[in-house]
Amino acid sequence: MSTVAISRPLAGPAVTVACMPSPAIAALDSAGLPYRLIPHGAVGSLAEAAAVRGVAVPDVVKTIVVRRGADDHLFVLTPGDRVVSWPKLRALLGVHRMSMPDAAGALAATGYERGTITPFGASTAWPVIADERLRGREITLGAGERGLAVAVDADAAITALAATVADVTDPQPTR
Repeated sequence: MSTVAISRPLAGPAVTVACMPSPAIAALDSAGLPYRLIPHGAVGSLAEAAAVRGVAVPDVVKTIVVRRGADDHLFVLTPGDRVVSWPKLRALLGVHRMSMPDAAGALAATGYERGTITPFGASTAWPVIADERLRGREITLGAGERGLAVAVDADAAITALAATVADVTDPQPTR
């Protein structure tokens, strides 16, 4: 185990973390993106994740893995208070069928376990679709390992990921 000093803080002092850098952190460094690591314990809900990260729920970005076909996936980045709109996403991509892989399929497609998935440093650089509501914000994403998030400027992340930006979400249904 080595100590890694985070050299590109988004805001505030650099954070020192005793761990091997995840592929996500290595990818952020390689892209030259400013970021801030947010270590936290286990969380049981999106609201809890927002609270421990010190952000609003919409700023907790969910990375959804979508399967278009055999060995054909993509990432969809959605604000925490919204869900993927399957009709909008199908229309954008010009496809009729899509699905979400199970946990094993998501791990095989990305190299990350559910709850830690991020497009940064994924084992395959699948295309990224970012909901248009992410623009102009500081967002938090999974950082490739449990108990660790990363805060980044959404516009810079969208550019680094060469993401397609579109309206692909609907409001989270209330229960």
